[in-house]
Amino acid sequence: MLASVSNLLNIKDTEMSSFLVAMGDISLRKTDVEEKRAKAQKESRILLENTRKAIARLTYLKRTLAQLEEEIASREGPMMQWQTNLKIMVSKERQYLQQLSNYKALLNRVGYTPEISHGVLMEMVEHRNELERKTKPILDTLRSYQDLPPDKALAALAIEDKRREYAAAEKYLEEALHSALNTPNE
Repeated sequence: MLASVSNLLNIKDTEMSSFLVAMGDISLRKTDVEEKRAKAQKESRILLENTRKAIARLTYLKRTLAQLEEEIASREGPMMQWQTNLKIMVSKERQYLQQLSNYKALLNRVGYTPEISHGVLMEMVEHRNELERKTKPILDTLRSYQDLPPDKALAALAIEDKRREYAAAEKYLEEALHSALNTPNE
């Protein structure tokens, strides 16, 4: 290009040709700078766009964070209540376990065994009532002897008979109770 300019002007001067070379060099540098400037502007626009997107995203995240903090604050009350209730329930559990242990110890002290059940106790009550029904006439007879005359020999004989009957009734009652206790549950 410079050669064509110098041919057009028929310039043979070295200063002029140096000037033209310098002008060409400046022109090349100017083009290079303009390309770099265009590239920098393009990168700057991209960075600006990315910055705008980042700011928009940051704003969205800040709003989301504020909403979450509000939600957490609104749930902290029930959470604290739940923790308080949990502590109360743990305390109650300890109390109930202690009561259970005390009741088991009491049952062991009084001789409770799993073989004693409501059904067994009801059978024992029925058996006792039957024994009372059978012994009532004997007791009535004994009461009638209170009116006996004070004859010592007859009174001693009657008393001995009644003692034997009473001992037999006691033995029968004791055997019935033992058999009721030793009868396995069905």
